Amino acid sequence: MAYWLYKSEPSVYAFDDLVRDGRTEWEGVRNFLARNYLKAAKEGDLVLFYHSNAKPQAIVGIAKVVREAYADTSAFDTSDKKHFDPKSNPESPTWFMVDIAPVQPLPQPVTLEMVKANQALGQMTLVKSSRLSVQPVTEQEWAIVLEMAGVKA
Repeated sequence: MAYWLYKSEPSVYAFDDLVRDGRTEWEGVRNFLARNYLKAAKEGDLVLFYHSNAKPQAIVGIAKVVREAYADTSAFDTSDKKHFDPKSNPESPTWFMVDIAPVQPLPQPVTLEMVKANQALGQMTLVKSSRLSVQPVTEQEWAIVLEMAGVKA
């Protein structure tokens, strides 16, 4: 099993939305490294759900991958000005998405400030490459974040 962190602006799609919906397509990623991470995600992998562009920015929940990478259909939608990519096509897609489902909200959100203040998380991608919307999390980082959030092992 692998661990990931996925970012979403809560004004666009919050963890509460995922809980309400029960499942969602994680689409619209247009960064090649983040896309590669989506392609590497396997069914059952766990995801830290991070609210970006929020006050405070924080890890607020746990989700899991319930469908592995498949073509991101928003890349083919000419009416979707933000995500349409004329170079991508269904036979040979450039962009991919996965489906995720909620596992649980965190008892206590783990803010970006808290992550940065924890020396053991100094090498976490969230600290080193903070703008990446899909990023790997090590098993050790996962355990530390969950402990900070008050999740019992």
